[in-house]
This record gives sequence, structure tokens and C-alpha cells, in this order.
Amino acid sequence: MKAARILVLGIALAAGGAAAYLVSGDDEPKPEAPPAPVVQQLPTVDVLIAKSDIGMGTAISSQDLQWQAWPSATTGDSYITRKDKPGAAEELAGAITRAPFTAGEPIRESKLIRANGAAGYMAAILPSGMRAVSTEISPETGAGGFILPNDRVDVILSRRPKEADKKENVVPATSETILTNVRVLAIDQTVEEKNGQRVVVGKTATLEIAPRQAETLTLARQLGTLSLALRSLLDASKVVEEDDSRKPEINTIRFGVNSNR
Repeated sequence: MKAARILVLGIALAAGGAAAYLVSGDDEPKPEAPPAPVVQQLPTVDVLIAKSDIGMGTAISSQDLQWQAWPSATTGDSYITRKDKPGAAEELAGAITRAPFTAGEPIRESKLIRANGAAGYMAAILPSGMRAVSTEISPETGAGGFILPNDRVDVILSRRPKEADKKENVVPATSETILTNVRVLAIDQTVEEKNGQRVVVGKTATLEIAPRQAETLTLARQLGTLSLALRSLLDASKVVEEDDSRKPEINTIRFGVNSNR
């Protein structure tokens, strides 16, 4: 038994020595980790942004806005900064949005209208010198409901004389474009696309036209059926200059409208 115990003790001592040797081998110095890169802080400036989504035609309040640190290098001239206008959030309260804002989008005064408190939204968004005139539409005369606010359309007048089916040598039914490249302000009372809506089936379309064109459109309603022809976005994008986009072309109808006024 003594020999067996001595053998076991010897094996234990040998195993302990081997373990001590292996542990001592891990004491070799390890290479140091490279230092963390120094992150350079970009200069920032406080910019006024929308706290949440703001729809078109909404009267904003100071609670809808907040200041947000913004990289100075990417700050546009149209952005409102706390350095230049520290009280901008309170000053803009009551302004009406000409176009929608998304949450986090910088506020730009070009997309706001400071309207008289008694003025309605439509009167506020109308450019100077232009008029808003409504005309009846249907799915058949309004491109099947695919015309949305801010689209551009041509207005077509179709006339069919009452005597055309009864007498000979009577002027046949005719159609002609009386207004071209006209901006649609609203369909019924819908002034913007909402929730991905791609079709607005309404009974009236409100158009942005010049005063003389308003007279032409009003008279044309009494003489026949008006239809709206939707223009391609590619065609509409060609009219980008502000002065030109507010003066749609007009083809004077040959029914007594004085085109020299």
C-alpha cells in the first residue's frame, strides 16, 4: 500500500509541476491594442426643425417646432438658425404650411405663409395675381379620378350644337383645348395626397388660373362640357421658372371672348 501511495503522490506532483509550467508560459507580454481613433467633432449649429410630421395647409404652433444640432457644413442658407433668429419658433406660430414637412426636416420660410388670421388656406396659397376657379368633373371628364392636387392639366371644351342631328349643313360637334398647363389646387376639398392615396374621385376641381382665363373658363362652362386632360410629369417639369409656371398658356375660344383685354 505504501508503494501505491507513493506512486499516486508522485503522479500528482508531476501533474502539478506540469500545470505550473504551463501557467508560467502565459506570462509572456502580449502586444498592446492600438489606441482608439480620435473622432473629430464637427462644428454644429442649432437649426429649427419639425418635431413631427406637419401636413400641408396646417397652421403651425411653437410646439410643432424644435431646435436640433446640425452640421454647419451642411446648413443651407434657407435654414433657420438659433444664432440668427433665436425667437423663430414663437415668431412663426400661426403661419400656414404651403407644403408638408416630415419629422426632422429643417423649417424653411419659403414653405410657409404668414396669412391674415381671417384669410382661408386657399386664399393664402394663391400666388399674387392668380385666381382659384372650380369646375365640375366626373370620372369621365377628370381622367378617371387619377388627377391629384398639384398635378397639371389641359382644359378641353366639347360642344355639340342642339340642331346637329336635325338639320343639314350645321356645324358638327367640336372639341378644343382652351387652357393648357394649369395647376390643380384641389379636388373637392382635398389639397394634398394622404396615406399614399393615388386616386381622388371628386365632383369639383379647383384650378389656378389668371383673371382673364377665369373669364374664359366661366363662359366655357355655359357652352359645353369641360374635361381635364392630365399632363405628364415630364411635361410639367419643363415649366420650372416661377414666372412662367404662373402663366399657363391660353387658347382663346372662338365664341366672343375678347382676347385683347
